[in-house]
Amino acid sequence: VQLQASGGGLVQAGDSLRLSCVASGRTFGVYGWFRQAPGKEREFVAASKWRGDRKTYTDSVKGRFTIFRSNRDNTLYLQMSSLKPEDTGVYYCAVRIDSYIGSSSSSFDFWGQGTQVTVSS
Repeated sequence: VQLQASGGGLVQAGDSLRLSCVASGRTFGVYGWFRQAPGKEREFVAASKWRGDRKTYTDSVKGRFTIFRSNRDNTLYLQMSSLKPEDTGVYYCAVRIDSYIGSSSSSFDFWGQGTQVTVSS
């Protein structure tokens, strides 16, 4: 199993950014995105069923971020809009084999390497 995340960068507040993560090796039950700001613990951002429309977001990103997946090539995405400085951090994609859609990082089985997102004010 390999997860390769990309798409991070330096943007200004209010800008948009799309993160990508290529997942290979097998299919999964759930995929998600987490982030870690400097000096803080890794936190849940969003998760989705691998198949189906059920998704969940942390409150601070609801209405601004969208998680989705390409069926064609198993690329996972996190579309981020109206970015704020507090969205700054290293963003990680993650997948779990079972189909329970939860927000605990310990329940995800495989992780990407992380991509840095920096939002300037």
